[in-house]
Amino acid sequence: MKTYLGKTLTGKVASLHMGNNEDLSKQSRASLTAEIGGFTGDKHQGHRRETWQGEWQPAGTIRRNERMWSGVSVEELTLITERLELTEPLSPATLGANLCIEGIPEFSLLPKGTTLWFPSGAVLVVEEYNPPCADMGAQIASKYSTRSNQPLTDKSWLRPAAGRRGVVGVVDVPGEIGVGDEVEVRIYEEPVIHLR
Repeated sequence: MKTYLGKTLTGKVASLHMGNNEDLSKQSRASLTAEIGGFTGDKHQGHRRETWQGEWQPAGTIRRNERMWSGVSVEELTLITERLELTEPLSPATLGANLCIEGIPEFSLLPKGTTLWFPSGAVLVVEEYNPPCADMGAQIASKYSTRSNQPLTDKSWLRPAAGRRGVVGVVDVPGEIGVGDEVEVRIYEEPVIHLR
């Protein structure tokens, strides 16, 4: 990904998902409305969130919501599907992703500060990589089977999905995002600062 720094890539919105379910799964949508606080009606919408076990702050701490949206790529989901030997493709809706982008194979490696620009004028900002977790693994284990008929566990997907789980971020500019929209990905590059 280093060769992409400071560059602009172009992808396409393959699918969109939204939901407010306890299991974090989403339903497919033709379009989503991005507001300054996140996607309208989505579980992760809002300026604040509670931390969970394993974060820097104690679980339940109220902090800024840097996870207003989550995104994955078609290419990385295909790779995870192959690594797990699933009988059907892993769905972005199962992973709780809002966006699934096609044409950016190393989507999970986009650095913090990278922006995603959409035709409506909507702009999303990448905050961080979204690591795989056992809770999501339990969902996958309950919905998918393997070609070898070996049962999946909640931890089966942790290693196959490492570095390929996608990213999370915030909304910078509101607007409508639709399936099939072109997305311009402007890779963030740390500025060179010359001190005198």
